[in-house]
Amino acid sequence: MTFGEQPAYLRVASDLREKIVNGALPPHTRLPSQARIREEYGVSDTVALEARKVLMAEGLVEGRSGSGTYVRERPVPRMIARSGYRPEKGASPFRQEQTADGVRGTWESRSEQEGASAEVAERLGIEPGDRVMRTHYVFREAGEPIMLSTSWEPLSVTGRTPVMLPEEGPLGGCGVVDRMAAIDIVVDNVVEEVGARPGLAEELLALGGVPGHVVIVIGRTYYASGRAVETADVVVPADRYRIAYHLPVR
Repeated sequence: MTFGEQPAYLRVASDLREKIVNGALPPHTRLPSQARIREEYGVSDTVALEARKVLMAEGLVEGRSGSGTYVRERPVPRMIARSGYRPEKGASPFRQEQTADGVRGTWESRSEQEGASAEVAERLGIEPGDRVMRTHYVFREAGEPIMLSTSWEPLSVTGRTPVMLPEEGPLGGCGVVDRMAAIDIVVDNVVEEVGARPGLAEELLALGGVPGHVVIVIGRTYYASGRAVETADVVVPADRYRIAYHLPVR
């Protein structure tokens, strides 16, 4: 087989990927062995191995100890709605969006104080080392983990107030807008930056992903009169979910 200028292992991986996508190699089918790939495509063992590594990194196949490499079941991506920062009174954005979809969403959280890292400090407009409340969330849909979030709020804003702990007190579990309003801070803007990267080991473990899988990362910051009052990183597995934005037209 003539491969032209493209590296041979990518051409082999591309052909195998096409067979997986079009159903010629359906889910749970054993991927051709390294020797079979070598013979069929006329390539070396090294090329065959690298092609298999590409498919594994893409999450299309998985290794089973003592058995071989198999085509993975491809999940049908589901939508996670992002509808802006003004939820119903008393509801978090996550709760509102899950209710809109007719699904019961739940979450777990853990809050602790820490010194702001240089990155978090820049996003919040404070000095590195200034105290912030860090809250880590695991969001679930029907018991399945679908999203992680880590938020940081400057204690210069919320410290010694009833909303210092996002998930406790009279407004525990409410959105940032309502919580800030309770301490006379009016949130008037939110910025979200969307990117993608390979998931960290601890993220994929929490989300039930495979090492090497890509995650969508939403960097969100709430502002009140130009001052950042909360920033967060939201992490979603890219192979299972799509982010849908529903933004009001003014």
